[in-house]
Order: sequence, then structure tokens, then C-alpha cells
Amino acid sequence: MFELIVRIGFSLIIVLALMWLLARATRKKVNGRNGGTLSVISRQSLSRGSSVAVVKVADRALVLGVTENQVTLLGEADLDALEHQPEAPERRDAVSLDVKGTPRPTTVPTLGRNSLLDGSLLSGSTWRTAMDFLRERTVRS
Repeated sequence: MFELIVRIGFSLIIVLALMWLLARATRKKVNGRNGGTLSVISRQSLSRGSSVAVVKVADRALVLGVTENQVTLLGEADLDALEHQPEAPERRDAVSLDVKGTPRPTTVPTLGRNSLLDGSLLSGSTWRTAMDFLRERTVRS
């Protein structure tokens, strides 16, 4: 009886060791971060469940449409142009430059007319416009 338990335990250890070695061998080949042939160059989200990704496969750049249910090949892109593309410039929304390129002080619009909040739910003018519209609709029978 003891001999049977030792055989089963030894066989189990060998099977688990083989599974572990197989998992390590396949992980190295599939993972793109370790110099594999597949890597994501860029990804842009379009909505909550969809995005567009540019994927490098060997020496090609593929443009893919990715949703929760499927991946669609949209086309190919020039790999050289994508790899040598300069970084996107920093946004400078609150800084204006003069003719020489030096920054000049700017004022941030205050709440009221021509405000940063115009058109949003936080803007008072949006609520006034909505109330005027509702009053006009209710007055006209």
C-alpha cells in the first residue's frame, strides 16, 4: 500500500513538472515584450467597448478594429512612418505665444459670457436656455 502511494506521488510530481516546463516554454514564444514578432505600436479608444490598434507583426503594421466581440482588419500602414513618428507635442491650452515664440500671460475666462463652461451642464446659460425652451413649449398649447 505504501509503495502505491509513493508511485502515485512520484508520477504526480513528474506530470506537474512537465506541465510547468511546457507553460514556461510557450509563454516565452507568445509574449511580445520579450522580443517576439508581435507588438502593439499604438491604441486609440473610440468608445467604451471599441478601439483601433496598430499592431506590428514581423515586418508589417496592421490597423485593427477591436470590439468586445471581434477583431477586424481595417488595413495596413507604413511601418517606417509609424516607427519614426515624433512624439505628440504637449498641449498648451492656457499659454499663448507671441511672434517670437515666447509665452505671454493669458487670462482664463471667468464664469459668465464666453466662459469655459459654455455648453456644459455646469453653465448657467445652458440652464437658462433649457428653461426658456420649456416655458415656450408650455405657453403654446
